[in-house]
Amino acid sequence: MANVYPFSLSSNIDSSSSSLFSSSSSNNNYISSKRETLTVWMKSLVVQGNGCTAYNDKGEIVYRVDNYDKKNNDEVYLMDLQGKVLFTILRKKMWGFCRWEGYRSNSLDSNVDDKPLFRVNKSCNFLGKESCYRLESSAGKSALRILDNHGRLVAEAKVKESSSGVVLGDDILNLVMEIGVDQSLVMALVTVYGLMRHKM
Repeated sequence: MANVYPFSLSSNIDSSSSSLFSSSSSNNNYISSKRETLTVWMKSLVVQGNGCTAYNDKGEIVYRVDNYDKKNNDEVYLMDLQGKVLFTILRKKMWGFCRWEGYRSNSLDSNVDDKPLFRVNKSCNFLGKESCYRLESSAGKSALRILDNHGRLVAEAKVKESSSGVVLGDDILNLVMEIGVDQSLVMALVTVYGLMRHKM
């Protein structure tokens, strides 16, 4: 479905040395020490707003995206519960293609030409460079898999079901993240996924 590129592209990317999800490029507060599961509701908590909200297993809000302007905006912010911006995600249009760029919090300054932490290109790899991670989705389904460049699963989101097997809606996802993963980065990629599918 989509390819995720680190900000410094090279012709051969080694996931062990340039991992987007490793602690060297991430804030340790968001690195999972165990397999984590979040419930992601692809709705904003703001009335008539667009966005998504992520809850932990205790029902507490962990991450949120509130887009007050319009659906599928060109600029959205991933925040924690207190409203601290963790990622700024910008949609760029080039030659009829869309790509999304993710900037770590406080790294985006209108006076500075900062490079994004990641770029997501929809569909094929038309730039001719290898991706670090891949987003996969089943056609017509609200399911997402994030794989590294060796095909190993980093995180997976599926439509959430109740304990009795009742589907809660295609806008409520169960997001499972593997050990040692930067949860904020995974949520930034889930946000891009929602933007690609016009969910927010």
